[in-house]
Amino acid sequence: MANIGVVGLQWGDEGKGKVIDLLSVDADIIVRYQGGANAGHTIVVGKEKIILHLVPSGILHKEKYCIIGNGVVLDPEVLDHEIKELKSRGYLEDDKKFMISGLTHLIMPYHKKLDMLKESKTKKKIGTTGRGIGPAYEDKVSRMGIRVIDLIDSKVFTEKVKQNLEIKNFIIQKYYGEEGFKAEDIVKQYAPYRRLLKRYATDTAGFLHRSISDKKNILFEGAQGTFLDIDHGTYPYVTSSNTVSGNIASGSGVPPTSIDYMLGICKAYTTRVGEGPFPTELKDSTGERIRDVGREYGSTTGRPRRCGWFDAVIVKRAIRLNGINGLCMMKLDVFDNFDAINICVGYEVKGKKIDVPPMGIEELENCKPILEELPGWNTSIHGIDMYKRLPRNAKRYLDRLEELLGIGIDIISTGPERDSTIVLKNPFIKNKG
Repeated sequence: MANIGVVGLQWGDEGKGKVIDLLSVDADIIVRYQGGANAGHTIVVGKEKIILHLVPSGILHKEKYCIIGNGVVLDPEVLDHEIKELKSRGYLEDDKKFMISGLTHLIMPYHKKLDMLKESKTKKKIGTTGRGIGPAYEDKVSRMGIRVIDLIDSKVFTEKVKQNLEIKNFIIQKYYGEEGFKAEDIVKQYAPYRRLLKRYATDTAGFLHRSISDKKNILFEGAQGTFLDIDHGTYPYVTSSNTVSGNIASGSGVPPTSIDYMLGICKAYTTRVGEGPFPTELKDSTGERIRDVGREYGSTTGRPRRCGWFDAVIVKRAIRLNGINGLCMMKLDVFDNFDAINICVGYEVKGKKIDVPPMGIEELENCKPILEELPGWNTSIHGIDMYKRLPRNAKRYLDRLEELLGIGIDIISTGPERDSTIVLKNPFIKNKG
């Protein structure tokens, strides 16, 4: 038995979907524990490209159980579309193997509208996707949220919608000067989702407790990355939930002592979407080259990602925040035709050198990266699945990252495909060689 957590160590988009899909082979259950449909996990199986926003990536393995935990904010419209798409491709054949916590909060139409209005009216943009994630988490914390079990009870759902619209319509109409919502329209719109969610809603925490007692292998997947965490990220340019490993317990209902191994995912370089500080960002042709070769465009929004060199300062901090036991290094093949590759080994701020990210956002924005240059390998490693076949300079780059970060690399991705992967250590079976 092993229970494995997977978290991103940068600003999201690290490639967690591929890793979850890969490790799902050895898992019995895959659990999504936070975030919403603002995050997309892209998986390439053969010639098929699949983008998942809510359903755990393990759904592509038919014999596995997949769970959406209570820490997620669920957009039923997106879920409905995703389920239909999966079924049309021959996945999700057994509805009993897909479960949604009845305690999961729902994203409502007014959440999306408020999200867009706030972003459009404010002078200091956050870079939200406009999917209603932040307002939904706000309602959860304000004890105004509507959960899956509330929607299943039509009377409770109608009452809660009416109560919430008293406040939401006041804000939309009086503050933003926009048209509000009618309760009957939302109730009618969400009626088909009642039937959908009733099919999958259950006590997922109880199911996980029994599974742990039965010594099942459980894989926990989150969304976004460590530095989009509401507490530990580059606030306020963050998401509205805790993305770090500590949220696995509260977002799924399992005890923290049940997690046996934490796997950290990072790219061989750094990206972020939206606004916020980014010390190693490259605003030149090199940054554009990384974006083009790495196809760095959002799987949910299509927005181009900002690109830069690998930042060992933030990744080392993320390793400590999450209690990481091993690393997955993604997109190493993006550097196949680079003569030289840089790594940020520290920051310079106001003439002083530091090796930890400062707490203040303004100070972080003024940090200059201290770069160390390594030679490139100028040959294709795409599809390599054995470490010994990597060119010497690729190994040298990985060795230096391990040295800087103080932790070993378990998995190396050499392409987007499922089998373009070098597995040095599989945490479910300890060592694959």
